[in-house]
Amino acid sequence: METEQTLRHRIGTVRDLHAIVRTLKALAAVNVRQCDAALNALRDYTQTVELGLRAVLRYNAVKTPDTIRPPARLAALIFGSDVGLCGRFNEELAAFSLAQMRDLPSQPAERAVLAIGSRIQTRLIELGHPVADTLPTPGSASAIGATVRLLLEKVEAWREQGMQRVLLFYSQSGSPTLLQLIPVDLNRFGRPNRTPWPSRTLPRHTLDDEPLLAALIRQHLFICLFRACAESSASEHQMRLRTTQAAEKNIQETLDALEAEFRMRRQDSIDAELLEIGAGFEAVKNDRNG
Repeated sequence: METEQTLRHRIGTVRDLHAIVRTLKALAAVNVRQCDAALNALRDYTQTVELGLRAVLRYNAVKTPDTIRPPARLAALIFGSDVGLCGRFNEELAAFSLAQMRDLPSQPAERAVLAIGSRIQTRLIELGHPVADTLPTPGSASAIGATVRLLLEKVEAWREQGMQRVLLFYSQSGSPTLLQLIPVDLNRFGRPNRTPWPSRTLPRHTLDDEPLLAALIRQHLFICLFRACAESSASEHQMRLRTTQAAEKNIQETLDALEAEFRMRRQDSIDAELLEIGAGFEAVKNDRNG
């Protein structure tokens, strides 16, 4: 049976743990809102870049092949987490990524995999897939841009090495998602796109088609990487928010049970002391009467 001192120590420990979990919960909620705000801000920029691509490709100024045969070698960016308390976030994403790549005509040794997050790297290695390099996840929404710039440099290096296909694996609203980053499907911005132009003035540009298209494609790649990184961060923090909410509930129930037991033990101790005082008074009274 635990003593009052032991119970008091356990209650203090559980209260400290409860405060830590509440702090993690608050941070997760703040990060989710920041990532959502970043994604909302990205929508207008995405529309601008897509309109630019439509303007350049409106009259098929730059011809693109209708079909692209996937090469044997490919590269993949897999967005995971550096921190735990996010359920099976990394496990599900790693399993999904390997299952998708298993159906492609390439061997693990022919793939260049970049893991964003130490935990997804560890999970991929545990499943037997080599990881070429690792980057830390952005610590906040404001750090996503810096991470994306590093990823763009890595993608450019891959292209110089002959990698013609780059895939993105990330979590969107808690569900693993696959997006082909390279080659870019330009056909959807060209003549087959029947979406009417949003204004009465037809688009014009003074730059040459090739350099303008190259600049717009780079911005398109930036948008895809930024969205994947922000979506992944939002999903991670959403999972962490749910995990910490469940942990907070369990800790509160444990704390209530410990405090109830402590009060019962304390009341039993007080009752025992009162009984001893009463018994002592009766003994003194009997001695005086005798």
